[in-house]
Amino acid sequence: MGIREDIKLAIVLGIAGGTGSGKTTVAQAVAGAFMDNSVMVEQDCFYLDRSHIEPDKRKVVNFDHPEAIDLTLLQQCVMQLKNNKKAQLPVYDFTSHTRTKQKRALGPAKIIIVEGILIFHYPQLRNLMDLKVFVQTDADVRLARRIKRDIDERGRILHSVLKQYFNTVKPMHEKYVEPSRYHADIILPEGGFNLLGVETIIAQVARLLRYDGE
Repeated sequence: MGIREDIKLAIVLGIAGGTGSGKTTVAQAVAGAFMDNSVMVEQDCFYLDRSHIEPDKRKVVNFDHPEAIDLTLLQQCVMQLKNNKKAQLPVYDFTSHTRTKQKRALGPAKIIIVEGILIFHYPQLRNLMDLKVFVQTDADVRLARRIKRDIDERGRILHSVLKQYFNTVKPMHEKYVEPSRYHADIILPEGGFNLLGVETIIAQVARLLRYDGE
């Protein structure tokens, strides 16, 4: 019983959705179901380094625009993992908006879970995915989660979070993130709270892997 060892390429699962939609919770649930056979690649690790910009100017960068992501490096890492190789992921510091000198070694693994708001926007990245899931959650719920995360985990203040949300996050969601859901194979309402939906995704990944349970 278990995952067949003769599968040549790793399975790539893409999980997208707006900020605070619960996509990370879904990704972690899927990863937990397959334990050591899976790894997670977060889009947020691949923000372009802003160390060459003055600190005050970094705060006004549009981090929700597709050009804010180092797509070349993200695609390279996913391709390495898909081909059962190790990848070196960058480590991003959200407090200073810069990429640190550290690297995070990842893989190899049979299941590569790529998670982020913009991952379905890029055709070259979508083409590497075997299954694409878009997490759909009410905008008010997403905003509340965003506020809590940025204050608790990223040292932000409420005024700053709200200003960024209405100036860039919301407009970019409507322009780039929401339309990308049409590339999804599965639309998952309410994220990790949709237990049946999460179980369905796990079953789909298992089928792709020809995973034989008890």
